[in-house]
This record gives sequence, C-alpha cells and structure tokens, in this order.
Amino acid sequence: MVEILTRDLAERRRSLIAYSAGLALYVVFVVAVYPAFKDSTSLDALTSGNPGLSAMFGISGSITSPVGWISANIYANFFPLVILLLTIGYGAQSLAGQEEDGHLELVLSLPFSRRAVVIQKAGAMTIQATVLGAVVLLATLCGRFFELTIPTAHLATATLGVVLLAIDFGLIAMAIGAGTGARALAVGVTTAVAAASYLISSLAPVVHALDPLRYTSLFYWAIGDNQLDNGLTWLSVVVLVGAGLLAAVTTMILFDRHDLRA
Repeated sequence: MVEILTRDLAERRRSLIAYSAGLALYVVFVVAVYPAFKDSTSLDALTSGNPGLSAMFGISGSITSPVGWISANIYANFFPLVILLLTIGYGAQSLAGQEEDGHLELVLSLPFSRRAVVIQKAGAMTIQATVLGAVVLLATLCGRFFELTIPTAHLATATLGVVLLAIDFGLIAMAIGAGTGARALAVGVTTAVAAASYLISSLAPVVHALDPLRYTSLFYWAIGDNQLDNGLTWLSVVVLVGAGLLAAVTTMILFDRHDLRA
C-alpha cells in the first residue's frame, strides 16, 4: 500500500542525508559563534540604521538578541531556502520528471489509482521535509550551550511553520507538473511564486504599498509574523495546512485529467 512512498524515500535517501548534514553543520556553526557577536553594538547599529536591509534578511529588533540572531541567520532565509530546494525539486520530479524520463508509466502500472499515487508521493515529500525540520530544530537547540536561548515551544512551532511552507510549495510544483508534464516549468513557476512571496513578506514592513498584500504571502504566515518571538498561531497553521490541502486536491484533479506523453 505504501510501495511508491518507500521507493521514493529510498531513492532520495542520499540527497536527504546530504541536505540534513550540511544544514546541521551550518546551524551549529551559527549558534556556536553567537557569543562572539552578542555584545556587538556596531552590528546592531548597522542593521537598526538600515530598515531595508533588516527587512530583506528578516531581522526584527536587535540582531544580537537570541531571536534576532537565529532569525537573521537561519529561520528567515537560509533554512527556508534549503528546504524549498528539497521540496520544490521533489515536487517537480515526482510526476513531471518521471513522465519526462519515461518512468511514470511503470509507476502507474502498479495496482494504485492516480490519486493514491499523488497521496503517496505527497507523503514522501512530507516525511523528507519533516526530517530536515527536525534536524534544524535539534541543531538550533544546541544554542543553549552558547548563551542562545529561545523558548522551545516558539522554536518548535516556528520550525513547523517552515516545514509546512516547504510542503505547500512542493505541492504547488507537483500540481504544475501534474497538469503540464513539464519539470522545468514546474520548478520555474513555483520558484518565482516563492520568491515573490518572500519579497512581499520581507518588504511589507518598510514598503507601505505591499503591506496589504502580506496576507497573501505564505512566507508571512510561516515566518514573517514574528513566529520566533510569539510562536506559530493557530490561524497560521490553518492557512498553511489549507493551502497545502488545496494544492494536493488540485494535483489529484489535474493528474486524473492529464494524458501521459506518448
């Protein structure tokens, strides 16, 4: 019943290990050097005097505070970037990529409906994103040994927000691939939408024209509303889960109607 899910996870195991190891090393390095910067008034002056720069890097308040440091160096940019590379790449490859490679016919020859195929592939992507999120959370918690303390509940829910964000965009890539059969198009369009979403969320605090649009940005609901300070709200969870379900249902509908290339 989970043959496709386990097969996809086995095929992606090496890339997931590489992503996890690289991200864990980066996060541990960031938290380990925090004591050298926590009293840096010049660093604070640089960011506080340039609100545009602060907005671009997701800095709210003092960059030398625990929350400001983790947000600016991990949660507002680098972590979302890496996990989106993982999920968007998988989402585009899982259907459109396999169709282009001529492997999708073999997958569909198994005794599963097309909707079951989508569910299992979405499950494989969810597991990959969850593993990567757990690795980052555990590595960030090492900050307690380096004078960098953030409430565990806030850190855990902020991590959940980034994981849900990544799953949403991965499912968007999967939906585009299911409807078009074009891997490059799925990657390109989803990446453009993700970039626009990030810019809207980041620049809304300093560009008043963008402020009303921040609610349309998945980045806002995941990391752009001071989630490390306050935790992920139930409304954010509803929005992020709802967006994912909508993308998953859309994928099923498009894949049901899609004729594979001869």
